Amino acid sequence: MKIVVDAMGGDFAPQHEVLGAIEALKKDGEIEITLVGKKDVLEKELAKHGRFSKINIVQATEVVSMHDSPTQVLREKKDSSLNVAVQLLKEGKVDALVSAGNTGAVLATSIFTIGRIKNVERPAIVAVFPTLKKPLVILDIGANVDCKPKHLLQFAVMGEVFSEKVLAVKNPVVRILNIGEEEEKGNELTTEAYKLIKTTNILNFQGNLEPKHLLDGETDVVVCDGFIGNVLLKFGECCTNTIFKMIKEGVKKNMLATIGAIFMLPVFKALRKKVDYDEFGGTLLLGVKKVVIIAHGSASPKAICNAILEAKKVKENKVVELIEEKLAANLEESKLQ
Repeated sequence: MKIVVDAMGGDFAPQHEVLGAIEALKKDGEIEITLVGKKDVLEKELAKHGRFSKINIVQATEVVSMHDSPTQVLREKKDSSLNVAVQLLKEGKVDALVSAGNTGAVLATSIFTIGRIKNVERPAIVAVFPTLKKPLVILDIGANVDCKPKHLLQFAVMGEVFSEKVLAVKNPVVRILNIGEEEEKGNELTTEAYKLIKTTNILNFQGNLEPKHLLDGETDVVVCDGFIGNVLLKFGECCTNTIFKMIKEGVKKNMLATIGAIFMLPVFKALRKKVDYDEFGGTLLLGVKKVVIIAHGSASPKAICNAILEAKKVKENKVVELIEEKLAANLEESKLQ
């Protein structure tokens, strides 16, 4: 399995990308990793940690910053580490891509260079949320601010395949994120999407889901437009960080709480691990013809490592191919009705 890493894209590039690649190789010796970026810089960074026969370096002279516009990257930075990495993926020289770079640039470059899966109009970004019982797949979390009902249907199919093949969930329950459970609740997008999705027989669609039940663990896949999804994602990150800070401050102010916290330390550590996005590595861009993982801009080496391992898993489980097959089956079914 060959994974290409945009080694100049993240906030802490290339140090974290190099360390993440090394860590991934230690966990899975079957992977071969290609680091794309300024060759002299990458060679110097890699030399700090030894020699690795399964890590290759490909030269790219330009770097995409977090402030570059997607169109600027596509038109003016042809030799950026991102563009070169995506081109390697398109040409089939590697099996999957991991980048912690500019999300908009990764999206645009992947869509325009690699192309969309047949019957997918809008590729979506997937996030995995921890719940009381099992991981929850949510999409779209930022690729598409405005959506049509048919896009939510496509998201539902893509999310269902991801949940089933990557998270090993049997017959995933799919719902639409909404302000109420009733079919008629919501705006035009959600009410029309409800009507559309419930007509298909290829999904285990169970209607709407209110945000207050989002983390109950009774749902496997939740679909929404990218505006709502991105707000939800960032609010969730904010809540997690705030709650841990409040607990820490409360413990410091009370001696008994400090003593109790010592005994609760294993629980806190387990909880921190469960909600730590580094454990998931990155978000998957579903709907393009190849496997693309987008890591957080400030991704740690651990996150880069897990993103690489996730990319391998998605590729091995043929998620892209299965999405295309399922969407084709849905289209054929709709023609017969």
